[in-house]
Amino acid sequence: TFNETTTAGTCDNTYTLTRVWTATDACGNETVHTQTISVQDTTAPTFNEALPADLTVECDAVPTAETLTASDSCGTATVTFNETTTAGTCDNTYTLTRVWTATDACGNETVHTQTISVQDTTAPTFNEALPADITVECDAIPTAETLTASDNCGTATVTFNETTTAGTCDNTYTLTRTWTATDACGNETVHTQTISVQDTT
Repeated sequence: TFNETTTAGTCDNTYTLTRVWTATDACGNETVHTQTISVQDTTAPTFNEALPADLTVECDAVPTAETLTASDSCGTATVTFNETTTAGTCDNTYTLTRVWTATDACGNETVHTQTISVQDTTAPTFNEALPADITVECDAIPTAETLTASDNCGTATVTFNETTTAGTCDNTYTLTRTWTATDACGNETVHTQTISVQDTT
């Protein structure tokens, strides 16, 4: 005769099987053999999909986190996801660390980590038409334009500066007007307008 019993262990896939064979003759003499099988789960699950590689991307091109699933040799596995951000030198420069953890019924884990280096190397752009170089009479100097700028990853500020370079007489000189658009990471776009001022009247 044969009998098998199961003794539960610490998790679903860890247990003990006890198998007993009993040989009995016509007069009730018995010989018993017992086999003990210790069943364990030491194999971690495996991810089903291709694993996301480390990346370096612009701040306006950060990819959505992948959805990963996993399989286990002895049953099912669950996948948890966690993302942390480590600040960089400016608002649009930082590191994303994405961690997927596949866990089976006995706590065996497989971990995949993806590091995304986010950078901002794109300078802002001016929104308006840019003032061109001109030559004007000394009584017809235009007011300086007010320029604004946009950035691919946030806002940009515009500063204005004007310098005067003397000419051959009081009413002949050069105005140099400079607009500088700067984003949160210090990327700059500069526009310079040169106004040649003359007195021919």
